[in-house]
Amino acid sequence: MKNNQSADVLIDQIKRRFSKSFLDILTLQLIEAGPTWGYEIIKKTETQYQVKLRHGALYPMLNELEARGLVKSKRELQKGRARKVYEITKDGNRYLEAYYDFMRQHTPMQPQSSHMENSQ
Repeated sequence: MKNNQSADVLIDQIKRRFSKSFLDILTLQLIEAGPTWGYEIIKKTETQYQVKLRHGALYPMLNELEARGLVKSKRELQKGRARKVYEITKDGNRYLEAYYDFMRQHTPMQPQSSHMENSQ
């Protein structure tokens, strides 16, 4: 790690790495917030995580989440266009809750200042 990298740059790198590794979790979180469609997921992922998703990555993952019963979809007319709108299922909510439980158990909270002080 270079000494001149700011904390913001490092956080951005971690955010992008996390979002790529846990794309299914992040997508479920976006869908949990309310029914949404693929293009909206792409835009929110780009805005919130600075990750540009390709359609070729997102739609197969959405199909897999649906096949696993974590989301369901239906065709709706949105802004004059037919869209496939995704909603989270009870199983999807349970999956997210299991993820949150795992994170609480395996990532103990650390004082924010201690890491920065030790690295200087």
